[in-house]
Amino acid sequence: MRDRRFVEDLTLEELEQVLYVRRREERLERMRRLRGSQRSSGPVVVDEDALAPAVIPAALAQEPVLPAKSRLQVWRERILAAIEGAALIGLIAVLVSLVMTVRGLNQDWQAQQEANALPAPTATALIRAAVLPGGHTPPTLEGGEAQPLSVVPQLAIPTPGPRSATRLVIPSIHVDVPVVEGDDWEQLKKGAGHHIGSADPGERGNCFISGHNDVYGEIFRHLEDVKVGDEIIVYAGERSYRYFVRATRIVEPDDVSVMYPTSTSILTLLTCYPYMVDSHRLVVIAELER
Repeated sequence: MRDRRFVEDLTLEELEQVLYVRRREERLERMRRLRGSQRSSGPVVVDEDALAPAVIPAALAQEPVLPAKSRLQVWRERILAAIEGAALIGLIAVLVSLVMTVRGLNQDWQAQQEANALPAPTATALIRAAVLPGGHTPPTLEGGEAQPLSVVPQLAIPTPGPRSATRLVIPSIHVDVPVVEGDDWEQLKKGAGHHIGSADPGERGNCFISGHNDVYGEIFRHLEDVKVGDEIIVYAGERSYRYFVRATRIVEPDDVSVMYPTSTSILTLLTCYPYMVDSHRLVVIAELER
């Protein structure tokens, strides 16, 4: 009985057998035609073994195997992976340490604000700036890398007078902070600092006020968002003075020209720039409303 199954229903062995039979029949038929054409009187000897299909070794039918990695390559990859892991862990540790340091400084600032400490009373002094105020690391003692102060370290803080700046409001960036006399490291813990020797609010001259952007409350964190035309209000006790922004600048830390006296009533605000880097200073210059 003839097998009527479809080809896809046959097993691999059955397909090989069918292929073998077909090839054998085709070769026998060619041999018979060859014998007839040659009219040979003798029988044609057919080597049936030669008619068998060639068998492909199973090893050759498999996909090629990639060469195994050498022991040196394996160890090199392991060492590189370990180095990358150690570098990542070190970077994370540095970032965590930086965040904790900034958080600690801000907590100190909060405690200082709650204590409402007042500056010590003494006499006034002239502007003697070597560099602009700023930096998010405190000055060190002898033998370390010092953070220069904008005034002589021993300079005494004067008693605030009736015309001294006491409060600073910048509505466009939601700033409302106290202003203290002096802008050294200790004074800037308490709020914005009015530079000793600069003009008082409303006076003719340069009223110079600075503050931190990344420590001790980050009071000037968004000072860079202030635009030309924005209003800035400085209080001296109950009296307020309205200034309007005329320009913003990025300067080097030693460019003290922004602190120089002016012939008109100017307010200069200063903070470090960029955020958490503090390599430069951001300056906002405003003019008193007339």
